[in-house]
Amino acid sequence: MEKDDANSKKNENDFDLFGLGGLFKGIEKLIDLGAKLEQSGGVTREGEINFDHLKKGMKGVYGFTINTASSGTTKVETFGNIRKTPKGPKVDEEREPITDLFDELHEIIVLAEMPGIDEDDIEIDLKEDILEIKADGKIRSYRKELLLPVKSSKQNLRHKFTNGILEIRIKK
Repeated sequence: MEKDDANSKKNENDFDLFGLGGLFKGIEKLIDLGAKLEQSGGVTREGEINFDHLKKGMKGVYGFTINTASSGTTKVETFGNIRKTPKGPKVDEEREPITDLFDELHEIIVLAEMPGIDEDDIEIDLKEDILEIKADGKIRSYRKELLLPVKSSKQNLRHKFTNGILEIRIKK
């Protein structure tokens, strides 16, 4: 018994040596929280919040991304189709796609994940520093407005859509 306890402590110290102990403990807490939510009926196995009591058969999707920059700033951004209202959560037909914005030296790159649509379903509009992305597919609809770090015009914009990922490049 004492030998097992010593080995367990040694393994924990090895992870702490590389700074991974806290990471694994954080992931473990996140998994435990997800299990508790699932047991309470709040989350399905796919990670979608079930709102069957609001509208028969409609599923809500909600999530967040955490982006950290080399400057040390952290940005938390939500996505999905659940909105907070004074009357409680509301499930929209339109989803907000997961997006990443990269401010490069000569251009802005925006990546948006929009599975379940065709390239013909996508509309992109750029007005100075506001980029609007819309897509109305047969199964899903997406909409997102992004505030860009610089002003630009639509002629400086080009895009491509591959396997549900929209890549937009805007020259500065």
